[in-house]
Amino acid sequence: MHSSLREVMSQFATGVIVVTVGGEHVHGMTANAFTSVSLDPPLVLCCVAHSAVMHGAISASGRFAVSVMGADQEATARHFADKNRPLGPAQFASLDWWSGPFSQAPLISGALGWLECETVQVHDSGDHTIFIGSVLEARRGADGPGLLFYNGSFRSVDGVESAPDRVRTLR
Repeated sequence: MHSSLREVMSQFATGVIVVTVGGEHVHGMTANAFTSVSLDPPLVLCCVAHSAVMHGAISASGRFAVSVMGADQEATARHFADKNRPLGPAQFASLDWWSGPFSQAPLISGALGWLECETVQVHDSGDHTIFIGSVLEARRGADGPGLLFYNGSFRSVDGVESAPDRVRTLR
């Protein structure tokens, strides 16, 4: 079941983020299991494997930040997905970033947007934990194509809307 679930889910295109934690547990991780949960109150969720370094970092910090990756940031996404990268502050040494004023987590320059969150709910589910964050700050970056993950590869989306006559309502 595990491999067939992975194969089916690879056909679901997702955006790509880098989730970060600041302070004494500074860490970054590329993720695509991320979504908004609620606009009022503003909530988002990120799913993190129990075995990931990020799991312990978010658990200890209680705060996290999200940088929404643009299509030109594939190298950054690959960096934070590489299990052989240095840990701690060294993993941010080659990047342009600043510390979020609410989370103290690194926010990656050039991203399409940034969120700073405080963990308000934690749900263990299978081999992952669902961290629900209350959004403390949301900032939009410059417009540009987004970075997607689809069928095991990074892709880009240009943000061009479909022509209205091509939009169909599904019932």
